[in-house]
Amino acid sequence: MAVCVAIIGKDNSPKFFTCLNPDEELIFQYKVLSSLDVVEEKLMSVGVKSGTDFRELYLGMLYSLETHKIYGYVTNTKIKIIIIVDSTNLALRDNEIRSMFRKIHAEYADIVCNPFYIPGEAICSKSFATSIKNIMTGTV
Repeated sequence: MAVCVAIIGKDNSPKFFTCLNPDEELIFQYKVLSSLDVVEEKLMSVGVKSGTDFRELYLGMLYSLETHKIYGYVTNTKIKIIIIVDSTNLALRDNEIRSMFRKIHAEYADIVCNPFYIPGEAICSKSFATSIKNIMTGTV
């Protein structure tokens, strides 16, 4: 389903990054970093309209490229989750993307609640990475 997932901190520092093909990791990092500008634009427009009330966490499709579509999600604590999917996958619907974001958000909440996790640090848990890969491939 997804080819890349990134979790970005509220200060735009990367907390977690994974992709299915390690050879394309640098390309996906550029795409994720360029999508942060679109996320900030959407957050500013939502903040102006609703007076900083973030009820809808799902930002939708940030932008589309020839080969990939990039979707965004922001938690209440301003943690950004970016998912990159292959644009040839026409069977992937918007509610499936939302479901992936909800599952990733739940996994992120679980790892942050771990007493051994240091807030603000990058996530290095192998079980977290496995869980995210399972969500990406749709095996969960």
